[in-house]
Amino acid sequence: MSVQITAKMVGELRESTGAGLMNCKKSLVETNGDFDAAAELLRKKGEATAAKKAGRDASEGIIETYIHLGGKVGVMVELNCESDFVAKTDDFKQLVRDIAMHIAAASPVCVSREDIDPAIIEAERKVAEGQAEGKPEQAIAKIVEGKLNKFLAESCLLEQAYVKNPDQTVQQLLTEMIAKMGENMVVKRFARFQVGA
Repeated sequence: MSVQITAKMVGELRESTGAGLMNCKKSLVETNGDFDAAAELLRKKGEATAAKKAGRDASEGIIETYIHLGGKVGVMVELNCESDFVAKTDDFKQLVRDIAMHIAAASPVCVSREDIDPAIIEAERKVAEGQAEGKPEQAIAKIVEGKLNKFLAESCLLEQAYVKNPDQTVQQLLTEMIAKMGENMVVKRFARFQVGA
């Protein structure tokens, strides 16, 4: 027996996920009206859509600044997308503002793992090895790997828990927006300034 999909159900799913109306309706039909399953289906489809768009050139975008603590912390971030049209939307502008605010609060070192200096990783590896000293030999490698992954997740912008919603990473926030806007988006670079640092 199929559940009647109402406009109210579609509207609530759209409000919750930010996905398009037709996609929300299709997901609710596919999941027989199960709200949570429909939301999860939309999330998976969004990730798949974002993965397809990842290779596309993102050469438009904007640079946003954010000043915090009465001028004590400042951030400048460049977020790129594929078209000038998307760069001018309120959603895109809000996203880049939110990312700039996150950078001010969370102090990432770089955008992604690929950007981090290998010397920093090696120094962290030595510290982790020192902390694991005296543990069983087979456990040391796992301990060191775990500590390195934790360090990288805390240091790389895209892997950090998003300050406005710690249940998602900055990359997941970006992926949601890529699915919603239909264009590839890339955090190109950022600079964080702090008085006295």
